[in-house]
Order: sequence, then C-alpha cells, then structure tokens
Amino acid sequence: MQSYEYVMPSGRFYELPTKLTKSMVCKVMKSLCKVMENKIKVLMICHGNICRSPMAEFVFKDMVEKRGLKDQFEIKSAATSTEEIWGSVGNPIYPPAQRGLKARGIGGTPYTNWKNKRAVQVTKHDYMYYDYLLCADSNNIRNTMRITGGDPDSKIELLLNYAGREGQSIADPWYTGDFSTTYNDIVDGLEGFLKYLATNGAISSCV
Repeated sequence: MQSYEYVMPSGRFYELPTKLTKSMVCKVMKSLCKVMENKIKVLMICHGNICRSPMAEFVFKDMVEKRGLKDQFEIKSAATSTEEIWGSVGNPIYPPAQRGLKARGIGGTPYTNWKNKRAVQVTKHDYMYYDYLLCADSNNIRNTMRITGGDPDSKIELLLNYAGREGQSIADPWYTGDFSTTYNDIVDGLEGFLKYLATNGAISSCV
C-alpha cells in the first residue's frame, strides 16, 4: 500500500498508509499539526517506564479527563534507561502498578486505557517536542539531560517541585512495594502542576 510521509514543524514524524491523494493528506496533517501544536505537551519520566512514570501518565490523564481538560493536553511517559525494552519492544506497566491504577478506577475510558502501554526511552527529539519533562527523581533529571544534551529551555523538572516539595523524589515502589505512597506522591505533584498551569493562565481552571 502506498504511504505518505509528513513531518510536523515540531519534528514529529508520521507515515500514513492511505488511498487519499497527496494533497489531501497534506491538508489533513496540517490541520492535525495546528491542533497538536496548541496543546500542552507533558512527558512523565522515570528510570524504567513501568512504574512511576506510566502511573503519572495515566493518573494525569484521568485527572484532566474528569475535569474537562483533556483536549488541552498531550500526555505521555518514557524511561531514561533501556532496561525494560527488549529490541524495539518495551515491557508493559508493572503488574502491581496496573492493579493500583485499576483499584482507583483508572483505565476504564479509551483516553485512560493503559493496557497497551509499553516502555519507551526518552529521546533528544522529545526535548524539542514536549513543553514539560517531569521527572520522578534527581537521577532521572541527570540521565534525561545526558540524553537531551542539557536543558537550555528549562523544561526538565522534578514533578514534586510543583507540590512545594522542592528536591523530593516520588517514592519508588520497585524497591518498597508500596504503590499507595507512590500514588499519593504522584497525585500531590500533579495537583500542584495543574494549579501552576492555572495560575499562569495556561489552562482555564484546575478544579
């Protein structure tokens, strides 16, 4: 099947198998580009992308969907390492983290469905694309900066800094098995992040 390639101004690449004419595809992609470029793009980051960062991704998706804000965001998550990625295929969310999301009613809508989430590694291109790269701990910040080549635009931040917990890490359940504390840390950081966006006029409301 014939396919067309399109690169958005952000640098994000799309390949579309289609029966449409090339001009029609360009019109569709330019419209998509306009929509996507106006969204607040957030990337959650942890070491392996199977516990803390995917939990943050889907908790945040649940928050913004319930508050009628989902159309204002693009939310993803990634790892600083490749430990949970084999070849080009990442591992799914760690089963206890899955259970924690499910127990809190997260994942029941198409937007919050986490079942197909697989670990991916953050890239240098992600730095250009995303507005906020929110890390679980200081090691994640250092390793993200190693991949991105620094942080000239001040996009890389600890999530808990937005909760007034300067320099603190989201509890790592990989070592403790305590996913409730991790969930509470994530919610604390995300509520603070939404308040920050609302205060700065990036969103209309965080309630």
